[in-house]
Amino acid sequence: MTLRKTSVIGFPRIGKNRELKFASEKFFKGEISEEELKKTASAIRLYGWEKQRKAGISFIPSNDFSFYDNLLDTAFLLSVIPDRYKQLNLSELETYFAVAHGYQGAKGDVRALPMKKWFNTNYHYIVPSIDGQTKIQLASNPKPLFEYNEAKAAGIQTVPSLIGIYTFLRLSNYSGGLKAEDFVEDALNAYAQLAEQLRKAGAEWISIAEPALVFDMSEQEKSLFKKIYATLVGKVHATGLKVSLQTYFGDVRDVYAELTSLGFDGIGLDFIEGKKSLDLLKSGFPKNTLLFAGVVNGKNIWRSEYEKKNAILGKIGEYVDPQNIVIGTSCSLLHVPYTVDSENILSESIKKYLAFAEEKIVELSDLASQDEEKRKQNKALFGEERVQKNSSVQQALSKLSEADFTRLPERGERKKIQKDVFKLPPYPTTTIGSFPQTADVRANRAAFKKGSISAEQYKEFNRKKISECIALQERLGLDVLVHGEFERNDMVEYFGNNLDGFIFTQNAWVQSYGTRCVKPPVVWGDVHRSAPITVEWSVFAQSKTNKPVKGMLTGPVTILNWSFPREDVSLKEQAQQIGLAIRDEVLDLEKNGIKIIQIDEAALREKLPLRKSDWHSEYLDWAIPAFRLVHAKVKPETQIHTHMCYSEFGDIIKDIDAMDADVITFEASRSDLKLLDAIKESNFRTQVGPGVYDIHSPRVPSVEEIVDALHKIIAKVDKENVWVNPDCGLKTRGETETTASLKNLVEAAERLRKE
Repeated sequence: MTLRKTSVIGFPRIGKNRELKFASEKFFKGEISEEELKKTASAIRLYGWEKQRKAGISFIPSNDFSFYDNLLDTAFLLSVIPDRYKQLNLSELETYFAVAHGYQGAKGDVRALPMKKWFNTNYHYIVPSIDGQTKIQLASNPKPLFEYNEAKAAGIQTVPSLIGIYTFLRLSNYSGGLKAEDFVEDALNAYAQLAEQLRKAGAEWISIAEPALVFDMSEQEKSLFKKIYATLVGKVHATGLKVSLQTYFGDVRDVYAELTSLGFDGIGLDFIEGKKSLDLLKSGFPKNTLLFAGVVNGKNIWRSEYEKKNAILGKIGEYVDPQNIVIGTSCSLLHVPYTVDSENILSESIKKYLAFAEEKIVELSDLASQDEEKRKQNKALFGEERVQKNSSVQQALSKLSEADFTRLPERGERKKIQKDVFKLPPYPTTTIGSFPQTADVRANRAAFKKGSISAEQYKEFNRKKISECIALQERLGLDVLVHGEFERNDMVEYFGNNLDGFIFTQNAWVQSYGTRCVKPPVVWGDVHRSAPITVEWSVFAQSKTNKPVKGMLTGPVTILNWSFPREDVSLKEQAQQIGLAIRDEVLDLEKNGIKIIQIDEAALREKLPLRKSDWHSEYLDWAIPAFRLVHAKVKPETQIHTHMCYSEFGDIIKDIDAMDADVITFEASRSDLKLLDAIKESNFRTQVGPGVYDIHSPRVPSVEEIVDALHKIIAKVDKENVWVNPDCGLKTRGETETTASLKNLVEAAERLRKE
């Protein structure tokens, strides 16, 4: 049997042991030089290329590495850098990081560009900013060329991978009445110049990623796409390069006819999330064109079932010459950890079902080789019974009725009751939950995990930190306090650790944004709670103050969306199982005197289908009720808060209101409070706290800056419904900047009370 070709869209880039994270953070602190940071990055790139070469991958990508984000890389590639960052007169890499997370120092004070979720993933991208000063032109030292040459010097032929012009322009922000069409010609020239440079360096292919093609597309957008590639394909071919267009996260039903008529040498389609990808092939596929078939899931961590993958490939082969099929990943492997081999704690009986990035490239090789022995081994694995149902969980699910999702009395009546109970001042101030996770906090947790301190020593340390945190908030004058979450490693992992049905990895880190890495839990079986999780800490914190202290929980949709879910049970059922478990925690907090409970749904929008026609039927119709399930049984005087961050919520604002929380805090600072328009237009009934400053930047906002933000808020939101808070948790910030920022926040709220 002929060996089939294989392709990987992208490889993880944080380092097998998070080397990039730690090196970047040292660079920010001035502990290592720029050259040392670049040396670490080079080693990470070479590691990935070598792994793929050894696995026999036919099309190995380069330029999939990034110090922070690939869309930001593309902005720098095209010289799309706002003047305020250039005027800092920093090095190119320092300027890059200033754009990503802001800068406050001797050379100036600038905020970071906005950050949003990357399609339907837990990865975040920096939103490029285009204004009247923007002149798109190719950077003098193009990153794709540098990385291609680096791989070539190591003896590895790669395919330079670029984010396409259409996706870049569609995801950018514009000001001054400008629009995407105004920049097409310059972008085309820049990409054509880059293609020529890559060809001269020895490249044979370039791969252009256009994930934005899986959105709903208007006729104008289709016309823009066709206009770009009717020109660019010819320009690339004129250099002697072959060009493939790669899509992922869905199907390209709106533009398939145009896509297949533009002369690409290869087209990449997603057969995991692309519901109509196979049907589209039936309408025809161009001859002598490679189909990069994304059949190995790039977003989940379960082993591929070879029998099913071969069946899909067989169906694809009915419409595409099998010699032209390249077996690939459905998307970049950026969204999964490096390797199962790093897991020393998990049993072999669990690990054999898991496939991270390095295992997935082996799966590609297995599928390409069609090795009969490997197929038999894989079939035997999937013939085993992996998960047993929990009868009590199944029984609880079967008994759910409409009453379990409906809170009474209605929100307006609850608001009156709660106003009388809490007697909070206008513009009540609070934080989102976490306080800085300093070195001593992390050391205490690590020592307890290693067994070098007792449970009582661990708890006593945390009680001391909680007491200090409460005292600090009282000194600052905050109205509704939090306990600081010093016992928590991560807002999802912490709850997963305390719920039955999850398993946990040791080193399965994935990048969320920049240096922020998370270690998602894995939903292994039916989920339930066997004991209280947060009650002890919340009750202790409340005993230290007369002000209300929020009980802090993570909601079922976020726990699910920030975990690797099961594939044998629907997402709806998994969300309801988690919802029942968190409901038990909510009711226990209430029973123990906690009067305000925050149930974070930071990731609510994350798995929203990319096509609006699927929003309700495939997601919102179960996601919103899953949240209501958690709080519907509490008393009217118990105030329910929730929090959401780093996404676009305007178009689902009515669904968010239907969550029936009493108060919601939003990330809003990086988006210039644009969410306020949607809140005003929808007659939003939930009390709101749009974030007044960005916690993902080390800069301290001034009082005047926060007052200005609050004036913008009350211009569009009834002041009786406005809360004052940062835009997210303070876990990643330092103590000094946190105290200074919150001091200014409280002073700003007090100024408005006097107006």
